[in-house]
Order: sequence, then structure tokens, then C-alpha cells
Amino acid sequence: MARVVEVEDAADPRLADFRDLARADRRPDRPGGRGLVLAEGTVVVRRLLASPYPPRALLGVARRIEDLAADLSGADVPAYVTDADTMAHVVGFHLNRGVLASADRAPAPDLPDLLAGARRVALLEGVNDHENLGALFRNAAALGVDAVLVGPGCADPLYRRSVRVSMGHVLRVPFATCGLDDAVAALRDAGFTLAALTPAGDDGALAAAADAERLALVLGAEGPGLSAEALAAADVRVRIPMAGDVDSLNVATAAAVAFHATGGGAR
Repeated sequence: MARVVEVEDAADPRLADFRDLARADRRPDRPGGRGLVLAEGTVVVRRLLASPYPPRALLGVARRIEDLAADLSGADVPAYVTDADTMAHVVGFHLNRGVLASADRAPAPDLPDLLAGARRVALLEGVNDHENLGALFRNAAALGVDAVLVGPGCADPLYRRSVRVSMGHVLRVPFATCGLDDAVAALRDAGFTLAALTPAGDDGALAAAADAERLALVLGAEGPGLSAEALAAADVRVRIPMAGDVDSLNVATAAAVAFHATGGGAR
């Protein structure tokens, strides 16, 4: 059972996981920082508590901690309760959602283990916007993607903004960070067909890719798209047919369309 602890002093050292989140040089979830995972809001905190990421502590106003009582029944962590103003002093801004949780990162899976039971995966290259990455993970969860390979140049999926935009689904979709060559080799060894999304893809190829027994959709950054190396590694180049003069979509939107077109969804 979580230990509910009343806190009145914003300087209380027990709140260190949540301090100065508005300052990039102090954020505990930033690259090179303490490597913590931060969840914001009752929905995302609830998903964190149900995830493989070991929770460390919660900080919130009384109402939000009470909302999470059932989820905290099996969690041996402190839940620090304070008022909204004190919480704002700790965090560095007013948190409208009223609750935060911190967790340690879970061990990253090996690529062969990640792919062992997968049928549909995404391989990302250069997706460096945290909000796009979070939205992409939410789409992956909704549309039956079994795993995500986070390749070179991508943002950190466990950055607070990515976790928030994903609505916590980044905490439930298995992923691994890897180099492009390692990802391609692992996918080949596991028998995946690699389909690269590009405006220069072949007409009809996306629909045909749905017939692949095991499929990896390769997605790149908006603007530059996939590198020449990623395109060369693909078995097929696919595109989403579009009307008018539009030649591309936001990467998270394109991913959702491709996930659905190639057999995503409940199964």
C-alpha cells in the first residue's frame, strides 16, 4: 500500500524527483540526467503504475491522490500530498493535471527478444520531435503494433512530453533503442519484410505489404524523410495515396494510416 505523506515545505528534499522540471539543466528525465521516467495526470500515472517501470514516488494534490487509491493499493511507494501552490513551487509551473509520478527505467529488451513474437513493428529514423514520437506510440498501441525500434536521430520516448502525449502508452508498447544496421540485421534474421514509407514509394505497394507475414514499417523525420541507407535497406518503398498537391503527412499521422492499412487494429 502506498504511504500517503503530507508535505507543506516546497524545499523538502524528499521531493527531489519532481523539482525544477521547467529547467532543462535540472530535469531528471532529460538525456544525460538521472534517467527517471515522469508521468503526468491520473490517466498516465495509472498506466505507469501498471507498467514494467518501477515506481519511485508520487506528488499531487489530495483529490488526485485519492483518485488513484485503487491503483496504489499494491504499490510500496510514498505518495506526497500537498496543495497546488506548493506543488507549483516544487515543479516550477502550475500543473493543471494535479499529480506526477516518478519511476526508474525498465531494462531495455534485446532485439531478438523484442521481435520474437512480433508480427507488425515500426522502425524509426530521425523522429526527433517529442510530441510526434509520443503520438506515434499512442497510435502504435491503438493499432496493434507489437514493438517499436527507435533508431538513430530519434528523441527519447521516455522524455516527459513524449510520455504525456502518448497518454502513457509509450510505457506499454515494447521498444528498444538501436542503430540502423543492428535493427535491419535483427529484422532480417527474424524474417521481417521492410517497407519504407516515402513520397516516392510505389503505388499500391502499401496495400500489398499487408500480406506480409511479418512486416516492419520504416518511418523517417518530417522534411528530410528517410536516409539513403534506410531506403536502400528496405525490401519495398510504399506511399500513402493523397489528393491534390499534398505529398506527405505528419509522421505520427502517416504512421497511423500505415499501421491501419497493413493490418493494425484489435486482434
